[in-house]
Amino acid sequence: MIGTWWELVIGAAVAVIATWAALVVALVVVRPRGGLLRESLRLLPDMLRLVRRLAADRDLPRGVRVRLWLLLAYLAFPIDLIPDFIPVLGYADDAIVVAAVLRSVVRRAGPAVVERHWPGSADGLAALVRLTGLHKRLP
Repeated sequence: MIGTWWELVIGAAVAVIATWAALVVALVVVRPRGGLLRESLRLLPDMLRLVRRLAADRDLPRGVRVRLWLLLAYLAFPIDLIPDFIPVLGYADDAIVVAAVLRSVVRRAGPAVVERHWPGSADGLAALVRLTGLHKRLP
């Protein structure tokens, strides 16, 4: 009986570690390339305000708003994939997750909606367009 209980605990721990490792690998795969990660860290406060404004916009499709609210819940949750006390990497995971969700939202909602809600500078918006890959779709 006790041996079975320990096997269950060890199995659950291995599953949690494997899931965490898979999520970290997913972050590495979807991370912005080149200097865009640095830009996303710099833009993080404006991106968070943008996410909040987009999530409150009732004109957006429900699926987009749900994604944004889930993102806000993830950011508010005190436990991260990589703890924030680890220099640079601690906040990089948040920036990568925000950038990945925004990439999906921008592609679905369109550039006009994002531009309307963008709280930062024109340079910041240009960086966001590069970060989300939207510049490849614009004429």
